[in-house]
Amino acid sequence: MEVRAVARHVRISPRKARQAVNLIKGKSAQEALSILSFIPKKSARLVKKVLQSAIANAENNWNLDVEKLIVSRAYVDTGPTMKRVRPRAMGRADIIRKRTSHITVYVAEAEEGR
Repeated sequence: MEVRAVARHVRISPRKARQAVNLIKGKSAQEALSILSFIPKKSARLVKKVLQSAIANAENNWNLDVEKLIVSRAYVDTGPTMKRVRPRAMGRADIIRKRTSHITVYVAEAEEGR
């Protein structure tokens, strides 16, 4: 049984968020939380919140054992991009892209062999 949590329209670029997500794939939920706690990046803080939500969903909605949970899948999709204009010299303009992300984390109970 896989339980998921999704954070949508998070104000961080997907490329930066994937750095934190790639560190926790396949780890136990408790180990993943401790890894994310000690990474000094904004993306780690945001991914940690989604992971905590997935753990809470598994515990409260599906009565799964928190100690046996592993991060089965985790990925970051691109959200909508806010476009802003910045004036430049000689009447020109640059487009500033403020990217957003959709962060998804799945947790599942580990089998006995793991």
